[in-house]
Amino acid sequence: MKVTSLLFLLLIISCTTPIITFENGASFSVELAKTPQEHAKGLMNRTQLDDNAGMLFIFADQAPRTFWMKNTILSLDMIFLDQNMTIVEIKKGVQPCASDPCPTYPSLPAQYVLELNAGTAARTKIVVGMNATSKIQKTDWNYRK
Repeated sequence: MKVTSLLFLLLIISCTTPIITFENGASFSVELAKTPQEHAKGLMNRTQLDDNAGMLFIFADQAPRTFWMKNTILSLDMIFLDQNMTIVEIKKGVQPCASDPCPTYPSLPAQYVLELNAGTAARTKIVVGMNATSKIQKTDWNYRK
């Protein structure tokens, strides 16, 4: 009975974890940032991020985005995707901000931004023009004010 309960729990967890998969098979479990407060916090003060994990920023519309690395400890790859989940730009190996003023990283118009550990885009051969699909519940896609 304990094994059955544990397997059921694992199945439920695996079905509800948001996942982004690129057309080359690279796949990542993602945390969702859907509100301005979640966008502002992002991956600040994180000391580690699993190799197959990231944070997906969801915006209400497609527009140029500007990110920065204030209070971010990890170096990151930033993958900018349009409303169709097509990669429009990748910023590789973005370094943490050592002191103010922190540099900013503007993008082409994007509706989604995926942050991964630095080097992940190159290691998994993710490139501009590639499409992504998601296993994210429809209610989780909604940007919240």
